[in-house]
Amino acid sequence: MKAARIETLLPFLFRQAWQNGNPVVVALLYVMEDLHARPEEILANLDAWFDPLRAPDSFVPWLARWVDLDRFFTQSSRDSGVECTGHSPLSVGLARLRELIREASYLSKWRGTRRGLTAFLETAIGVSGFEVDEEVPGTDGAVKSFHIRVRVPEAAQAHLVLIEQIVQSEKPAHVTYEVQVATSAQGD
Repeated sequence: MKAARIETLLPFLFRQAWQNGNPVVVALLYVMEDLHARPEEILANLDAWFDPLRAPDSFVPWLARWVDLDRFFTQSSRDSGVECTGHSPLSVGLARLRELIREASYLSKWRGTRRGLTAFLETAIGVSGFEVDEEVPGTDGAVKSFHIRVRVPEAAQAHLVLIEQIVQSEKPAHVTYEVQVATSAQGD
């Protein structure tokens, strides 16, 4: 709001002092104008704050909290050997976090399924090629009941802490799991 507009909202004595050029009132009105500048700028582009692809970097972790992605923040950023960049609380960086927020509704729909786990991992890590095996043989050769094996592409190996967290969180509660990094020999 400009000083001239603020002046119209002031009591009569202040308006009169403004028109007479009183330096204190003039300074006060320009300070008020400056105080309004940032909130008005934010309000003019309010929709951008709620779009994970356009929101300011510092606001993205708040958006992530709104869609329950903050459950991955602490351990991923603290325990991984990968340096977290910028404002990102995840080892994969802010761009991947933005994508996770954008896809949160879709991923929630498929939670607890092979499709959902694979989509979540590929979205979070930014690498395709994750595989979820639901028929994992035990040491005796028989299929282990309620057990899955998640094969991680070599390119995603640096983010194993986050991958473990995602698998633990997104698999059905009654299912046990193992995470295995696929080597080039296994892929052939």
